[in-house]
Amino acid sequence: MRSEIGRLLTFSDAVFAIVITLLVLELRAPEVPPGGLARALLDQWPSYLAYVTSYLLIAVTWYNHKTTFRRVHRCDPWLHVTNLGVLFSTALLPFATAVVSRSLRHGNQADERISTALFGLVGVMISISWLGLYHHLVRNRRLLRPGVTVRLFTLERRRGLFGVAAFGLGGLLGFLVSPPVALGIFLVLPVIFALSAESVAEVRHLRRR
Repeated sequence: MRSEIGRLLTFSDAVFAIVITLLVLELRAPEVPPGGLARALLDQWPSYLAYVTSYLLIAVTWYNHKTTFRRVHRCDPWLHVTNLGVLFSTALLPFATAVVSRSLRHGNQADERISTALFGLVGVMISISWLGLYHHLVRNRRLLRPGVTVRLFTLERRRGLFGVAAFGLGGLLGFLVSPPVALGIFLVLPVIFALSAESVAEVRHLRRR
């Protein structure tokens, strides 16, 4: 069964790599006359902001995926389904990133509101997909490696619920109040997820011992 886990991880890593590749394609070298490069590069700040935000979110998703399946011993059909859900929602990030970037560069305020709401929706979808995966592991302990308890995945479900609420709030604020506020929330959230990961807490605990 470990070979099946290995194939799942190989496929998932390939998807994450493709998603990051699609993400970076939005960063394009500007075509400008001599002397205009500096201004043109600065004018692309929305692309840089959107790229950094999405890259951090993908990085956290990939790391969570890696640490989660390190504790899994075997697969069943529903684990494959929930994993595909995580990959599906994560693969939407390059599209949402491009929409946000272009609305900030060329759109009006209405476009910015819609684009930030879209990004928030994708974040909610990613969080919900993780909730489904963690819930399945909590209810099927036989899939876990010997000695692994469901405590980790119970805590991760809480982080998933927080993600649903935070991305939903960010998207709502972006649509109704202020797109820049939403973008600030989206930028901070991956950092919060990274620092609050149970695997990071375990490393800190081991260092104190």
